[in-house]
Amino acid sequence: MKLRFALTIFTFYLFLNINAQDKIIINPNSPEITFEKELIDMGTYNQHDDESSRCEFVFTNTGKEPLIIEKAKGSCGCTVPEWPKEPIAPGETAVIKVNYDEKRVGPYTKSITITSNAKTSPKIVKVKGKIIPDESNNSPILKPSGGAPIVK
Repeated sequence: MKLRFALTIFTFYLFLNINAQDKIIINPNSPEITFEKELIDMGTYNQHDDESSRCEFVFTNTGKEPLIIEKAKGSCGCTVPEWPKEPIAPGETAVIKVNYDEKRVGPYTKSITITSNAKTSPKIVKVKGKIIPDESNNSPILKPSGGAPIVK
């Protein structure tokens, strides 16, 4: 008797869960974000060259409804995106500006995650480049006892 009751409750619970699943509805008119480039190579440039540390991702709404970008977030605090806050109409082109912190030196590859109401959200674009140290950096050179100089 207890087993039959437990099976009945289990079957009822299973039936409710199967019917409660969200059905995925694909809107054929939804907006779509299409980038001219998904990777921008910023090349090699000098440290503290603020103009070289900026780039723009040009995109078009290739869907049939307005595109709304909810947020754009860099993979770390050194990559700061700026995106349009107003809706982008179908067929309209807009820009996401990215500034990389050029105080760091060496090669880098960073990603920007764009969250929107597009079919393919989130969308990830990337920037890469290499920053060479500024030669005018007059850092003191420390000499440890008995060793080679250490640049601080």
